[in-house]
Amino acid sequence: MENHLTDLRKISGFLPVLLALLGNGFITALKFAGFLVSGSSVIFSEAIHSFADTANQALLMIGLKRSVKKPSEDFIYGHGRERFLWALISACGIFFLGAGVNVYRGVEALIHPEKVTIGPLIFVILAVVLIIESFTLLIAWRELKRKSAAADIFKILKEGDPLSLAVVYEDGAAVLGVLIAASSIIAALLTGRLYWDAVGSIIIGVLLGIVAVVLINKNREYLIVKSIPDELKEKIVEIMEGDPAIEKVLDFKSAVLDIGSYRVKCEIEFNGPALMKEIRKNKILKNEYKIIQNDYDEFVKFCVDYADLIPRLMGKRIDEIEKKIKEAVPGVRHVDIEIN
Repeated sequence: MENHLTDLRKISGFLPVLLALLGNGFITALKFAGFLVSGSSVIFSEAIHSFADTANQALLMIGLKRSVKKPSEDFIYGHGRERFLWALISACGIFFLGAGVNVYRGVEALIHPEKVTIGPLIFVILAVVLIIESFTLLIAWRELKRKSAAADIFKILKEGDPLSLAVVYEDGAAVLGVLIAASSIIAALLTGRLYWDAVGSIIIGVLLGIVAVVLINKNREYLIVKSIPDELKEKIVEIMEGDPAIEKVLDFKSAVLDIGSYRVKCEIEFNGPALMKEIRKNKILKNEYKIIQNDYDEFVKFCVDYADLIPRLMGKRIDEIEKKIKEAVPGVRHVDIEIN
């Protein structure tokens, strides 16, 4: 059990998901307490928001745990994509539970206004929530940057681990949601118009809907088999075409198996003369040449042996190229090179 937990800690996204799960569980209780004291729709929306985040991060943790299962006969490339499946389910939860309930509650409060009691305790709760959410957001963002080779923020958001991204987006929305909730309550206090409380709830619901759609699309890309980043593809092709034995890479296909784990499959045009140079350099056929002379039977035997030798030499060279690719790009777990 302890070894399994250690394995999980090494996985991209584990720390931000764990901290977000613990933090949001505590925040959910705080917000529901605030709602019971005030009756505020926007505080209720925030409580539902945090409850949805807690449930979603529990789903992300399930995805993390299942993604480290070892390959088997039925799943020869492992279970890495399970994290994307559970992250997708989590994003759907944000959309229906977070966005749907909040918008419904806000509209309901607009149609049937209820009495709202706003006191200092509400602002204390919101301040505590803001601090916790900001902390988990900072941890998630640092983890995302640490695991990404890209320095550009937009590239990090595009290619980063969907689990860490889910925490970044959810906590970012949570921080913004707290500010919206505080602004709505202050507006209701200053104007005496309770509909500001309901409007805040609707805005938070729409915000969660946007976050959910972004995360759903992000995980959809990985589940339908996303190709590796272009710079990695170019690097791998450069390695292959830089080898004298490969004339040209004719077809290149790749797939992301998990975060930082890739599969590459390509067809190549093999350079026969380069192989013959290797044979000549190593004097592999020198003994055969001496034996054959003008003996036809020995020549036939040589042809049989040669027909067996060439595929083995080609296979050995391909193994060397595959090893070179894996050393240059450690994330490549599987390389399948086919000769056209």
